[in-house]
Amino acid sequence: MIKNVKCPALLFGLLVLTIATCVAQRKLHRTVIKNMAELQQFFHYEDDKPVIISGHRGGLLPGYPENSIEAMEKTLTLMPSFFEIDPRFTKDSVIVLMHDDDLERVSDMKGKVSAHTYAEIKNARLKDRQGNLTSYRIPTLVEALEWGKDKTIFNLDNKNIPWSRYVEMFKDNKYPNLILSVRSMKEALYYYNRLDNVLLCVAIKKKEDLNAFIATKIPYNRIIAYVGDSVSDNTNDICRFLRHKGVMCFYSFPPTFDKLRTNAQRKNAYIKELIKRPDIIETDYPALFAGMIN
Repeated sequence: MIKNVKCPALLFGLLVLTIATCVAQRKLHRTVIKNMAELQQFFHYEDDKPVIISGHRGGLLPGYPENSIEAMEKTLTLMPSFFEIDPRFTKDSVIVLMHDDDLERVSDMKGKVSAHTYAEIKNARLKDRQGNLTSYRIPTLVEALEWGKDKTIFNLDNKNIPWSRYVEMFKDNKYPNLILSVRSMKEALYYYNRLDNVLLCVAIKKKEDLNAFIATKIPYNRIIAYVGDSVSDNTNDICRFLRHKGVMCFYSFPPTFDKLRTNAQRKNAYIKELIKRPDIIETDYPALFAGMIN
């Protein structure tokens, strides 16, 4: 409530600003996760569940850089999505979002992220995929998590952050909307034994991977499974087994269809893949799926 404003024009302006802010917030396609049970239910396989889209590196749009809060928010104005992001250490161990170990491709700074303090990095300006300089800044992981905790889900693709640091950060259940991507069953077990409030993204692309996962005895309701970069007959048996256990299978398109030259070519390829009924699609271009998912 706005109080103690004597100027009618000022009061009207404040009301307009408040209403505009509320309208903008309502326009976001929000995925609100309050606890682990809701996160597990969101990713529980069901035959008639719509395909879920994940924005790789936070999603990409002209004028919106990868791994930026602004790109993720823009995507959510267009469609529901969760986001794969890339936490990385600065020289003074602040965790920022940056895919590359070097700053030059995506910002107006040069040198490795690990060679700069956060104070040096925080005022860098980010570039979009076309190389255009924007006004957007490199966010910290905490800034992204705080922004997204009532809006979306994050899949953290670890860029050399010590496993123990994640355990320290997430053991208090402050962020119930998290998936941790792992590079090995050893890493999966490390998190499973220490964190009870995150899902794990585990690569299970062949029979040997499945056997290795089964040997960990991690419950199936603690994972989503990365099975490849396109829907393939080679993974049908694995997906059938995992889906029977309630596990959703996801495919990552950045190495394949996202590399096509035009948006029209990409959308044509996406439609062909959607017909094959993937569970989750990770893509550089989540906004291209707006209106295609139901």
